[in-house]
Amino acid sequence: MKSTRYFALVVAMVLLTVLAACSDKPTPIDQPASSSQPSGQIYLYGEQHGVKKILDKELELWSDYYNNKNMRHLFIETPYYTAEFLNIWMRSDSDDILDEIYEDWMDTASHNPDIKEFYKKIKSKCPKTIFHGTDVGHQYDTIGERFIKYLEKNNMQGSEQYLLAQEAIEQGKYYYGNSDDAYRENKMAENFIREFNNLSGESVMGIYGGAHTGFDGMDYTTRSVPSMANQLKKVYGNNIYSEDLIGLAKDIEPSRVDTIVVNEKKYEASYFGKQDLTGFEDYAYREFWRLENAYNDFKDKSKTGDVLPYDNYPMLIETGQVFVIDYTKTDDSHVRKYYRSDGKVWDNMPSTEEFTAE
Repeated sequence: MKSTRYFALVVAMVLLTVLAACSDKPTPIDQPASSSQPSGQIYLYGEQHGVKKILDKELELWSDYYNNKNMRHLFIETPYYTAEFLNIWMRSDSDDILDEIYEDWMDTASHNPDIKEFYKKIKSKCPKTIFHGTDVGHQYDTIGERFIKYLEKNNMQGSEQYLLAQEAIEQGKYYYGNSDDAYRENKMAENFIREFNNLSGESVMGIYGGAHTGFDGMDYTTRSVPSMANQLKKVYGNNIYSEDLIGLAKDIEPSRVDTIVVNEKKYEASYFGKQDLTGFEDYAYREFWRLENAYNDFKDKSKTGDVLPYDNYPMLIETGQVFVIDYTKTDDSHVRKYYRSDGKVWDNMPSTEEFTAE
């Protein structure tokens, strides 16, 4: 009887194995891995760097998220190690770390007292803020090397912080060694995804230059790869929101009204200031005027084929306007150009077009 029961048990086990093998339903080990994305929300804001009006708005937005949505993670356009230094500074009793970083920002758009004050206000108003830097390694030979030494002094070689700081430094070396803006844009998206996914569902706010935050944008310089936000949108879908704050900086009145003569006719010309072009070919700066009530006089003039996107201008642009831009070169020679806003969209950007005035 014992052998009969044993034989029946073996037969039953074989039958169960065969039935499982023939079943259309996959066993747990055959189930596909979960492809779900983190459930947190991403709120991106595009800025023009160093504009106080925009910085004040960003502080207002972050304070609201911090106090009313209990958000703690603020993504910024700095390298990993700069944000990590800022996090150490947030817990310190002095501003020594911030002062050192600020000095290392010399000759960049970040070396602006309004930006330094922005960080101080965050420390005061939102003290539990955690910064995440997702840019390539700017200032890798100053801030980057100093952070590496800080970690080594604290016996943190081989830590995740150490490895990510080294990675950011290598990204900076490659970017500056090859002047590869497409590489930078891709790395900004890649670094953002790494930091966000590690938060396991936390919502975040991000502050970046407007060139990186458009869902339909391409990298600003080469136009060869999708912008950071464009890439993130493909990954996170409806979980990501983006808003351009640059208009706050451009909502300005002219500083004076001049008179410009074109084809022997006098026009009131609203002056909107000078824009530094140091480092751009052999140009020193350019100045902007808007010719008032001039569009009908020039709307049929021949275009040259040159376009200038709205984001190049220091003021807001409307369709049906005419602009005069004077370029001054490093040898003090001058070039005057005329543009009009016909509603042209070039490479997903609203743009003015140059025309021949005579």
